[in-house]
Amino acid sequence: MINLELPKKLRASANQAHQVATEIFRPISRKYDLAEHEYPVELDTMAAMVEGLADSGTQKIGGAAGGREDDSESDTHATELLGNSNGGNMSALLNALETSWGDVGLMLSIPYQGLGNAAIAAVATDEQLGRFGKVWASMAITEPSFGSDSAAVTTTAVLDGDEWVLNGEKIFVTAGQRSTHIVVWASVDKSLGRAAIKSFVVPRDAPGLSVARLEHKLGIKASDTAVLLLQDCRIPKDNILGSPEVNVEKGFAGVMQTFDNTRPLVAAMAVGVARAALEELRAILTDAGVEISYDTPPNNQHAAAAEFLRMEADYEAAYLLSLRAAWMADNKKPNSLEASMSKAKAGRTGTDVSLKAVELAGAIGYSQRTLLEKWGRDSKILDIFEGTQQIQQLIVARRVLGKTSAELK
Repeated sequence: MINLELPKKLRASANQAHQVATEIFRPISRKYDLAEHEYPVELDTMAAMVEGLADSGTQKIGGAAGGREDDSESDTHATELLGNSNGGNMSALLNALETSWGDVGLMLSIPYQGLGNAAIAAVATDEQLGRFGKVWASMAITEPSFGSDSAAVTTTAVLDGDEWVLNGEKIFVTAGQRSTHIVVWASVDKSLGRAAIKSFVVPRDAPGLSVARLEHKLGIKASDTAVLLLQDCRIPKDNILGSPEVNVEKGFAGVMQTFDNTRPLVAAMAVGVARAALEELRAILTDAGVEISYDTPPNNQHAAAAEFLRMEADYEAAYLLSLRAAWMADNKKPNSLEASMSKAKAGRTGTDVSLKAVELAGAIGYSQRTLLEKWGRDSKILDIFEGTQQIQQLIVARRVLGKTSAELK
């Protein structure tokens, strides 16, 4: 029998994240939505809290705790006996869900919890994990010349003695101004194609790195989104994540492994926003005298109640798909298909639920009297970044049909 109940240690961690969302994020959510690019000073206390939890071995509050599990003999033996493991990826997913229920823009602004941290956890060597384990890392992939085609990277990295020299422009970098480090995707040899694309950890104070501008956005306004310039930017030779060797046969798989960790996290963010919208809508419908019944067929209920039940079912499906993708990552099972499935379903569900909630709530939903209209704006980015809805469906189709990227575009 499949047991879908969360283990005790994860429930405790998720509950802690929910308390942060309730006590810290929700009260200041509107404030920083109206004050775009203003740093949320309330998060400074979060930085100390997160660092203390990391030092004590407790799971992190935000969404960057995912990665590889300890491969010690005792852990491996326990996994063989129990048949499954719930570790860093599952904890990170639940924490991202809970904090995004509070405010997804603030969640993306938690110090030392950037998406680049998940990239480091996915592909860094043990030595690099020791050096970069406590940094605040954002992730720089997208460039002006491409959107979702991550293999089209034009930023270059050239080895010059004991240093890499990076040149290029990166756009839509979440926490690009505030983070202490940037994980930059660049090519070490354009003649070798996508196989030569590697990840590099660039410190904030690296010579040649600058912030060109901050973007004004539809949603997640509490989070800074930057355009970064790399102009003869120099970093140490050993700041290339993973192996510096170019393996043409392995191709793009090494660097793309990052997405297997981060896409379920983004799915969880969308699930968190969807749950917030559903809870607010239920309260509004109840106040309006609309009863939602699980015993009566939807077609025999109020139209708003029937629509609520449909959205709640989609929410549950997105939640379970996200859990499966994280569980597979923790148990070292290939999860590229499941990661894209969870991202596609949750991204679509988040926008559908939040915007339909605005519609069903009427004037209340469209006004700033509640956070519904804000969640409607915030949710859209979760269906776009880390791979758009269309790209996720394309990846799923390729995996299911056994087609290559050249065969199915």
